[in-house]
Amino acid sequence: QVQLVESGGGLVQAGGSLRLSCVASGSIFSIDDMAWYRQAPGKQRELVALITSAGYANYVDSVKGRFTISRDNAKNTLYLQMTSLKPEDTAAYYCNADMITTARVRFNSWGQGTQVTVSS
Repeated sequence: QVQLVESGGGLVQAGGSLRLSCVASGSIFSIDDMAWYRQAPGKQRELVALITSAGYANYVDSVKGRFTISRDNAKNTLYLQMTSLKPEDTAAYYCNADMITTARVRFNSWGQGTQVTVSS
């Protein structure tokens, strides 16, 4: 079994910062792409940022310059540093990863989500 667990969400004022973490655990051989998605009530889930195993990152335009995705491959951990938060960033944030189990089976996993609420 492999799983992802997010943490770090909370309530912040506009302009504030939060750092989200996502820890992968289980019978993991390696992890390829990791990403953060978010979903607000009544909205479609959107890709916020993606980072490859080599550390190359891509961001949705709305967060460029404000969010930074990173990973610690040795710890199987994904991060999202969010700064200059805006009310429109309010959403449940989900970690996603393409993992390869020790049985060499590819497994795309989702975390349970962590809520980020930005007040104006």
